[in-house]
Amino acid sequence: MTHAALVLAAGGSRRLGRAKQLLTRDGERLIHRAVRLAAQTGPQRLLVVLGAQADALQAAIADLPAEVCLNPNWELGLASSLRCGATALATHAGPVLILGCDQPALELEHLQALLAGATRAHSQCAATRHGDAPGIPAVVSGELMAQARGLQGDRGFGALLARLPPDELTWLDAPALHWDIDVEADVARAVAAGLLDRGVLDRGANA
Repeated sequence: MTHAALVLAAGGSRRLGRAKQLLTRDGERLIHRAVRLAAQTGPQRLLVVLGAQADALQAAIADLPAEVCLNPNWELGLASSLRCGATALATHAGPVLILGCDQPALELEHLQALLAGATRAHSQCAATRHGDAPGIPAVVSGELMAQARGLQGDRGFGALLARLPPDELTWLDAPALHWDIDVEADVARAVAAGLLDRGVLDRGANA
């Protein structure tokens, strides 16, 4: 069944002190990159959840074919954005590709591998391996997506995916996706690795 794609971009980047979604790689905002890559997987629907700095982030993806879901409760944590997405996708019964905006090493091949893996899994789920735990980007079944309405706080799908029998979940081993952006030190490491533009360091110093 055709998948939907859900890009989570509502966070306030409190630890970083500026919107990580607006950092750039090769001149492209991370939110634009995430939404563009999601669009390239050919989803039936493409939804972006926005919250903090919604106007600026929406402007950054204005040229892309995405639906915007505004999460007025974004400060309550990740679960509120997943609930927002699950509600908006209530009529979509198929699998959902879920990704964020803070993994600058993300490539289309990662998303395609997850979608292909989900078709082979009995659960219709696939997740990126983060240590011993499943994380995003991930593909969740329509049934599991519906359970997002009961999530609370900063909890995502990790715990729900971890409950699946090991042979029912397809895992993506992609060490590059362990790179995520939380604090300025992460920005500096990503710049050194060529995953973010050098100019973001100057803007961080002046933030």
